[in-house]
Amino acid sequence: MKVMIGMGCDRNVSLDTLQQALAQALWHCGLDASAVAGLASIDKKNDETALLQLAQIYDWPLYFYPAEALAIIPVPNPSEVVMKYMGTPAVAEAAALKAANAELSDLLVEKHKYCGADGKNATVSIARIK
Repeated sequence: MKVMIGMGCDRNVSLDTLQQALAQALWHCGLDASAVAGLASIDKKNDETALLQLAQIYDWPLYFYPAEALAIIPVPNPSEVVMKYMGTPAVAEAAALKAANAELSDLLVEKHKYCGADGKNATVSIARIK
């Protein structure tokens, strides 16, 4: 099985925080990095250093979507805070589903939240690729 990772994060998050969040989310569904086909996020994160580094380390493609494209994807855990700052009710869940061309039933990890040692937050969602 191959999966897409949707990822949201605070600005200037550390690579370690993203790696820890991803490792925990993969563990929750019994997978490891070999199952990952790529990463996806909102286009406002296209200059997020740690996100770019994470994709480069694993040689994963990285997809960025505008808020308008993510906002139309139904998700199980919409957030008013994310809507206020990003213009979409979800980043990680919606990005994972869009990148995987998947439906809600294909969401293996809905919204795994992690706060790293750097005090920054990361959110990871995992969707099975159709």
